[in-house]
Amino acid sequence: MVSDLDTVTVGLVERPFGVRGEVKVRSLSDVPGRFETLTSVSLVAKDGKTMDTSVTHVRRAGERFIVRFAGLTTPEEAGLWRGSLIQAPRGIVPMLPAGQYYECDLVGIGVQTDQGLPIGVLEEIVELPGGHVFVVRQGAKETLIPAAKEWVIAVDLEHRLMTVRMIDGIDG
Repeated sequence: MVSDLDTVTVGLVERPFGVRGEVKVRSLSDVPGRFETLTSVSLVAKDGKTMDTSVTHVRRAGERFIVRFAGLTTPEEAGLWRGSLIQAPRGIVPMLPAGQYYECDLVGIGVQTDQGLPIGVLEEIVELPGGHVFVVRQGAKETLIPAAKEWVIAVDLEHRLMTVRMIDGIDG
């Protein structure tokens, strides 16, 4: 099994597409041409189930991609991977200064309060006019956390855990 630190999360399976087992994918990568060059990937479902597979076809569909994976041949099979993260080998990436992180390293990380209470999983990073916001979900509950040093106390990529400061009025 490959370590989380050896892979990057490059996409999110949104839904099945068509009748041949293809899926519609939202890119979580800022690397140009990333999807066009994907070969071996891992699909990681929300329940922790994983599947190592290869990419057999990719085409752009507006801001999204239509991707076919080896082993998925029907819409029903593809539907089982809805909401899954697509992870690819990291390759060579430049080191960032302390306290800065690649978005692909943060998506999928567990989030807890400074009191140790779980908030959920960071599923998305949204860019708003005032800055970036972390979208953290636990079941049907969604918590929005500003991506700012005043809020984020610690990020432990090795243990896949982010600790945030919560204030009154925001449930954790």
